[in-house]
Amino acid sequence: MLRPAHALASLLALVVPATTFAAPSPQSFKGEYTVSYLGLSIARATFSSRYEGNTYAINGTVSAAGLGRLFDDTKGTISSKGIISDKRMTPQAFRADYTSGKKASMVDIRFSNGAVTSTQVVPAPKKRDPKSWVPIGDGDLKSVLDPMAATVIHADSLDKVCGRTVKFYDGEMRADLTLTYASKGSISVPGYKGDTVTCKMGFEPVAGYRKGRKALNYLQNKSRMLVTFAPVGQSGVYAPIRATVGTQIGPLTISAGRFEAVN
Repeated sequence: MLRPAHALASLLALVVPATTFAAPSPQSFKGEYTVSYLGLSIARATFSSRYEGNTYAINGTVSAAGLGRLFDDTKGTISSKGIISDKRMTPQAFRADYTSGKKASMVDIRFSNGAVTSTQVVPAPKKRDPKSWVPIGDGDLKSVLDPMAATVIHADSLDKVCGRTVKFYDGEMRADLTLTYASKGSISVPGYKGDTVTCKMGFEPVAGYRKGRKALNYLQNKSRMLVTFAPVGQSGVYAPIRATVGTQIGPLTISAGRFEAVN
C-alpha cells in the first residue's frame, strides 16, 4: 500500500467525484480539513485550487497531527494541474512528495489526452506475487483522474451532484467510485453557511491491488461511506465539506474547518 501522506491524499479523493467545471473568469477555492479517527485528530490537510480559462491548478499539504504525531511524523505536499476539456477535468501531471522521519518518498503521474502515460513511485514498490496481485491492464488507465483532480464537482444544482461514477487512480490502485443520493442538509463553518447535499459512496477495486486484503474487502462490501458537498461561491462548483468512512475498527472522519471561495 501507499505511504501515509499519499494514502491520506488518496482517501480525500476517494470521497469526491470528477470535475466538469469551465470557469468563465478566474475562480479560487481554499479549504482546511481535519482528519479524525475514533473521534481523535490524526492529521490535517489544506488545499487551494484555481481555475482560469481552460486550465486548473490544485495544491495541498498534508501532515500528521494530534494523536497521529505519536505514531507517524509524515508531512507531504501534493499538486495537480491540467486542462478543462469537454466540460471535464483532463489531468496533465500529479505529484506527491512526502517525508516520514528521515525517509523521503514520491509519486509522479503524467497524462496525455486523459490517459496515464507514466507513473513513477520512489521507493519503487516491492515485487508482487502474481498469484494474488491484480495487475493494471492497458485499458485501465484511460479517462482516469488523479487524487487531486478529483476534489471538486460541477453541477447545475445540489440535486445534480450525486449520481455518477468516477475512475480513480492514485499511482498504484485503480478503483471505480459510485455516488448515489443520500440526503440534504445545511452546515456552518468559517467561510460558508448554507445548504449541502450528502452522497453515499460505493467502492470497487479494479486493478493494482492484492486479492483478499481485508481492508479493501471491508471498503467494498461493508463500509458505510458518506460525503457531504457544499457550493464554492457562485461558480457552479461543489466541493466536499465533510466525509465519513467506516473502517473495521471505527469511523474515520474528514471535516472542513474552513471552506471558502476566494476571488
